Amino acid sequence: MSGCPLGFLRSAWLDSTIGFGSSDRAIRVILMQGGEAMRILLSNDDGVYSPGLAALEQQLRHFGEVFVAAPATEQSGVGHSITYLTPLLCKSLKKDGRHWAWAVQGSPADCVKLAIVELCPWKPDLVVSGINSGLNAGINVLYSGTVAAAIEGAFFGITSIAVSLEHSEDPDTAAAAVVARNVIDGIVHQPESQGKLFNVNIPTRATEHPSQVKVVPMGLAQYGRYEKRNDPAGRNYYWAMWGQPESPPPEETDLTQLSQGNVTVTPLDFDLTRYQLLESMRTWNLKC
Repeated sequence: MSGCPLGFLRSAWLDSTIGFGSSDRAIRVILMQGGEAMRILLSNDDGVYSPGLAALEQQLRHFGEVFVAAPATEQSGVGHSITYLTPLLCKSLKKDGRHWAWAVQGSPADCVKLAIVELCPWKPDLVVSGINSGLNAGINVLYSGTVAAAIEGAFFGITSIAVSLEHSEDPDTAAAAVVARNVIDGIVHQPESQGKLFNVNIPTRATEHPSQVKVVPMGLAQYGRYEKRNDPAGRNYYWAMWGQPESPPPEETDLTQLSQGNVTVTPLDFDLTRYQLLESMRTWNLKC
């Protein structure tokens, strides 16, 4: 797309089927520049055969061309791990006799990096990761392979968005994908979004009833516990129990808004430097 910022792309409004929130009017949005559709790289951490990925791919095609590169098997909770001691094996998957996706024997970060550097026939205009089965809110952002895939896209200066849906026994991934499409459309039309990183979380309620989108910081409440059990030989083992905090923090965060049934959007950054302390530390007269 000739490197044109997404915020300056013009949109053509065509017919579609479903709307989001209080509107039942359908819109299909194709972002265009010089007649070219947006080029999107789609990945996830639940694996290439995830229903969330399939539903999101269908909706992202409203924007343009979608290239899929995702883990061959589920990689939940791997964070930003990468493969460098063993080869990265890739398999071309076909659908209706045509290449459909690359299944990568690696992490979500591997998938996005490899796709951008080697597999994609073009540099993506947008990287999307999801739809993840389970929210990636609060401190779970630090462990999330879904978010890591989006971070990898942002490393390359590409607008990148992670999308997660609250876990349920019968998730409506099709409805969640429509919600995601509308939120993504709102993000990429803003000039400030160019090259930035965003985390989107969708509660189950938003797939069943009209909901609001809240722009909030990630929650920092500590939560998570381990359940101690015994194996048949009498040895102890522990099972991680990763629920949400029993009492959401008083400040407004993704955790508090999700508990109220609202969709949350959080701008993220991968630069971990604490700059205010950095300036102070230069006066510490540290020696070795």
